[in-house]
Amino acid sequence: MKVRHIVLGLLSISVIAPIFLYTDRVGSFVNPSSSRRDFLDDVSAFTVSGDTRHLNVLHQETSTALKEPIGVVYSDHSTVTREHKSTRVLSATDEERQQQQLYNPIRQVIDRAAPGLTTTLDSHPNASDISAIELEQQPTQPSGKIVQEHSDNKHDRLTEPADAQVRHLKDQLIRAKVYLSLPAIKNNPHVTRELRLRVKEVTRALGDATKDSDLPKNAVDKLKAMDQSLEKGKQIQDDCAAVVKKLRAMLHSSEEQLRVHKKQTMFLTQLTAKTLPKGLHCLPLRLTTEYYTLNSSQQNFPNQQKLEDPRLYHYALFSDNILAAAVVVNSTISHAKHPSDHVFHIVTDRLNYAAMRMWFLSNPPGKATIQVQNIEEFTWLNSSYSPVLKQLGSPSMIDYYFRAHRASSDSNLKFRNPKYLSILNHLRFYLPEIFPKLNKVLFLDDDIVVQKDLTGLWSLDLKGNVNGAVETCGESFHRFDRYLNFSNPLISKNFDPHACGWAYGMNIFDLAEWRRQNITEVYHRWQRLNRDRQLWKLGTLPPGLITFWKRTYSLDKSWHVLGLGYNPNVNQREIDRAAVIHYNGNLKPWLEIGIPKFKIYWAKYVDYETVYLRECNINP
Repeated sequence: MKVRHIVLGLLSISVIAPIFLYTDRVGSFVNPSSSRRDFLDDVSAFTVSGDTRHLNVLHQETSTALKEPIGVVYSDHSTVTREHKSTRVLSATDEERQQQQLYNPIRQVIDRAAPGLTTTLDSHPNASDISAIELEQQPTQPSGKIVQEHSDNKHDRLTEPADAQVRHLKDQLIRAKVYLSLPAIKNNPHVTRELRLRVKEVTRALGDATKDSDLPKNAVDKLKAMDQSLEKGKQIQDDCAAVVKKLRAMLHSSEEQLRVHKKQTMFLTQLTAKTLPKGLHCLPLRLTTEYYTLNSSQQNFPNQQKLEDPRLYHYALFSDNILAAAVVVNSTISHAKHPSDHVFHIVTDRLNYAAMRMWFLSNPPGKATIQVQNIEEFTWLNSSYSPVLKQLGSPSMIDYYFRAHRASSDSNLKFRNPKYLSILNHLRFYLPEIFPKLNKVLFLDDDIVVQKDLTGLWSLDLKGNVNGAVETCGESFHRFDRYLNFSNPLISKNFDPHACGWAYGMNIFDLAEWRRQNITEVYHRWQRLNRDRQLWKLGTLPPGLITFWKRTYSLDKSWHVLGLGYNPNVNQREIDRAAVIHYNGNLKPWLEIGIPKFKIYWAKYVDYETVYLRECNINP
């Protein structure tokens, strides 16, 4: 008898109960007060080993209210499920609900018998131990079948990438080329001809399209036709190892082509950066011709008495680019509170000296003072005094820059730019000699644009440092080990590889402190040690980092924002709040390869209606 009771009890719970209760709502029974009560009495008491025990599942509740199920839609690619959550209105406390979840034997038994079912225990006014039971299955649709009512294919299309079909067509071409190279396909002339035809059709349809809207109307038909042909090829070939081998070979070939193209792109970008546009070549010729038509009195600038006045704001600008120098001066004066207190000292080479003077004579910068000097007038700057001048004129250096067979000696082409041969690039290390009577000078590169008044830099306390500059290091970017050769003991013993670098382009120099610390001699000593280029490559930043090591005061980053000549993702907010923006890099704003969205900041300080620019066909 005991065994019989046990079997009947378990049978009623594990088999009869799930079948009897498989319904949308418990409340749909014909006579909930009688039949439902009888059933609950059967399952709430059963005998185990002669002991009749009562299941204390829930305390009696007085509310029988049931709300409509809440539909919650889950979508995961091709499978969409809909779950109905029945909401109960209970008078039980949160503590009671937690106890119900911790211990519920009926839920455990039914879950073991039918794991796809969910039980919900509600109250019933006539139940003393179990108040309500509601079971509801959560149906899941097979992959690809969509049962939700408010999400359809239109939504999927909206979230589809704009180049989904383009990518699909390109993938088809790759698969077709792989199939055509397999022996099983080659031995089937019909499939081979069909695949080659499909490749031509898809290639023609794809063209230069980069997004689906660029594709012709028949692209979808071509795509479907290619799919059918590829399916035939798939059925014929059964050698997966051959397919994998071919794909690996194609991947290796693509990587090699990418490497070659990257190298060519770098070379062409460097070449473009070195090449002077036709208009900028025409401009100095036109200006030089005009300059020598002036008489001697017309060739002089006004206010020359201000050139050595230390109370004024003095700028040092070394450039052979007339238009770039004009933008620097114009943008600075446009934001100056008192333009008459600003003095610009421009130093250029012999070829551009007359043209530079003629430009500023015909386009004076308001009340500001201009001085244009020829670097060859600095007779003190010679190879016996300057080690770098001696090195730049050496046959080995010229061979390094101009011999094609040496081009592979340096993987980084930026170090091979002949601009480093120009002494103009190294004049920044001789500021006290150029301006013997000045105490402070603001050095500006010719590829910058000034957006705010800069006079506040002169009042900064540099704390005994010589150079005021904006630091450029990130987590590991622009630190000393990126510029100096720390495998050399001279470098490793004297400098910290993790020290933060800083930027040239806008630097406030304390010339009085420079003279006191004899900084020029520090520069000369390190240049002599680097005559074989073993400490650093070339350029002015590495020797600058060394020369001004522990002599640089860090300025707020808003003074100087860099990257507009190579990084199209420079933060717009940083650009807007910057006092100076710097087009460092190869993508200069006066070149066609310049970043278009950054060119506008530079172009607004160029008057393209000037007669010389029109004659040389220089346009925005």
